[in-house]
Amino acid sequence: MKTRTDEVDLIQTLTFFEGPPPGDLPTRLANPFQAKLPGPWGLRAAEALQQRLRQQPAYTEALWRRGCGKMFGVLVVAAPDGRVGFLSAFSGMLSGVWTVEGFVPPLFDLVARDAFWPEGEAELAAMEHQHAALCREAEALRAQGHAPSLREVEARLAEVEHVRAERSRALWRQVTQGYVIPNARGETQTLASLFLPKPPPGGAGDCAAPKLLAYAFRNGLTPLELAEFWWAAPPLDGRREAGGYYPACDNKCGTVLPFMLQGLDVELPPPTAPVVPGPRVLHEDPWLLVFDKPEGLPTLPGRHAPTRDSVLVRLQPRFPELVPASFLHDLDPESSGLLVIARDAATRAAVQRQFSQGEAEHRHVAWVDGRVDKDSGLIDLPLRPVAHASVEDCVDARHGKRTRSAWKVLQREAARTRVEFVPTTHPPHTLRIHAAHRLGLGVPIAGDARFGREDVRLMLHADALAFVHPRTGARLSFTSPAPF
Repeated sequence: MKTRTDEVDLIQTLTFFEGPPPGDLPTRLANPFQAKLPGPWGLRAAEALQQRLRQQPAYTEALWRRGCGKMFGVLVVAAPDGRVGFLSAFSGMLSGVWTVEGFVPPLFDLVARDAFWPEGEAELAAMEHQHAALCREAEALRAQGHAPSLREVEARLAEVEHVRAERSRALWRQVTQGYVIPNARGETQTLASLFLPKPPPGGAGDCAAPKLLAYAFRNGLTPLELAEFWWAAPPLDGRREAGGYYPACDNKCGTVLPFMLQGLDVELPPPTAPVVPGPRVLHEDPWLLVFDKPEGLPTLPGRHAPTRDSVLVRLQPRFPELVPASFLHDLDPESSGLLVIARDAATRAAVQRQFSQGEAEHRHVAWVDGRVDKDSGLIDLPLRPVAHASVEDCVDARHGKRTRSAWKVLQREAARTRVEFVPTTHPPHTLRIHAAHRLGLGVPIAGDARFGREDVRLMLHADALAFVHPRTGARLSFTSPAPF
């Protein structure tokens, strides 16, 4: 039974169309995963919301800052009395808050989340500080050659990493249980249950489309047309533009929306994800694993999704002792090639020292988009991890961590150059930034959708790996020819 408060909220959130109709009403909802312009009703609703956003100085100032644009959405609906209007939503938060007058609310109870979220965030922040302090202490001991003290600090570091990961996973499970997802049949599921047996990815349930549909179902409104658009400053990767219309995302909405749409007449089913082959194990002994990672498969599952498809998750049934810390390096999901796993902390520390001191080699090959005139060189840049930042913002002389990679040209073609990289440090995206930055090669790796332009794949492959086995003393060498 609806209350007076529910009715007031609906009036404040639902905007009815005025004036002559722009065309015939849609007879069924279009496939939200298909990229196309909305029809006349969806366009009128989207343009009305865009005009509203232009008239709000606070939104304009925040959204037009570099990299601060956002996805918005409108849902054309029919009310029980036959009138037609539209609902508005934004993805995630707007100006740092979850609820804004005139927009539909999030899919979770704010009061219930506030009862546990601040305390959990503070816990994780304290462990982050502890982790950073131990990393600095380990680095200093490594430089001084104090092996016994270093082993003790590394053991404490591993324990902090384990506790932090477990607390983070528990907090994320608690968050996702608070999202209640309805569908057109009147059924509900939690966000956590929709993604079982894997945890939901970060941001799942916070896109505009799920918010709009949930509000419509709960208020007896019939969805007619959905339109989602990017508004204000383009994202730092440049892949969206202000006012552009985009389909629902596959990685989050690809699981949420098919459930929500059950009971509605929808044009087409969502696309299915391609099957990615598993990692190929090249070497196995009680202390080490060496494997060849295929393109498209993440090395690690992610902090908030410990069972998401990845090299680690696929290897754990056979090697249950493996944890994220077992991996000496990480490769981008879009890249491929050789990696080494240490099956115990002592082996990991020993092999890691070889890489840091230049005694081990991890060679990569890449095609870059453009001509490199010099034949070889050394790139030395201070990098900091900035999610979705431009290539320029990733280089930070004050706060960045030193990264180095030697390179040489292997082949030149008219519009691209084949380059060999041998990095001595391996933070995420290092080689992609070393290639694209003006202080590096100045040309992005071919297929790098973030720092260059999208292609059939990222043309980066770890093709050779060599190091001394810390237990047997044997020199191990592995090769994997690049698939491009």
